[in-house]
Amino acid sequence: MDQASTLFLAVSIMIIMAGMGLGLTLQDFKRVAENPKPVLIGLFNQIILLPLVGFGLCLVFKPEPFIAIGLMMLVACPGGTSSNIIALLAKGDLPLSISLTAINSLITIFTIPLIINFSFAYFNSEVGSIPPPAKDIFISLVAVIAIPLTIGMFLKKKAPNFALKMEGPVRIASSLLLALVIITILVKEFELFKLHIGATLWILIALNAITMTLGYFGSRWLNLNLKQAVTIAIESGIQNGTLTISLAVITIAKPEYAIVAAIYGPLMYLMASVPIALGVRDSKK
Repeated sequence: MDQASTLFLAVSIMIIMAGMGLGLTLQDFKRVAENPKPVLIGLFNQIILLPLVGFGLCLVFKPEPFIAIGLMMLVACPGGTSSNIIALLAKGDLPLSISLTAINSLITIFTIPLIINFSFAYFNSEVGSIPPPAKDIFISLVAVIAIPLTIGMFLKKKAPNFALKMEGPVRIASSLLLALVIITILVKEFELFKLHIGATLWILIALNAITMTLGYFGSRWLNLNLKQAVTIAIESGIQNGTLTISLAVITIAKPEYAIVAAIYGPLMYLMASVPIALGVRDSKK
């Protein structure tokens, strides 16, 4: 991608993360101490179970190396604001969703480089000898997650009325920017997309279905209520595709790694209709 597109993508990510910060306060983190069980279950699903499922699907489907690395990058990323919006539509436990998103966004600053390092080491025989730039990834994550998130939270604390007014418009802008980013990637890498859409789509359908199913039934098995189980299912299956695209395009400079995230974006919203329907049905009861 050219410099203008790369800059646009970086700014888009920062706007999206700042928008998430507008809806967060320190109270969201204090909820962990008050009721840690649902948060710990959700974090286990996101940080450990999700990458294991992604890697297992790579072993089963044996996709092209750039698809496999793109998939591992996707499962390494946190849910982002998308999962919060879907949890809201599903009438799930929104404070739990926000807490998981906030904490996971900070933890993945450290775990994403580890997972990408592993992916390069495992798949690089066919991809090439590009070293995973762990230091660059860490700096990039601090720039696109930690700093904008902190700015958003600062505005929420110091100017709550302004933050409340801006939260809606920023979310709308974030959705439009995300759609534009996905379209740009697909147009730029259309030949690869056309060649691999069939195999990639089935892997991603399996990824979403497995992770949301494990998230829901695992939570119910561990005696969480239905709202919490629906929320953890959503947090397990909804990924921050925009951040994945940013890492692929800006940090690693390999736009083809972003194809997986570009396909997964629309797909995960479509498949999220299942937990949304489940949550709405329960709320009516």
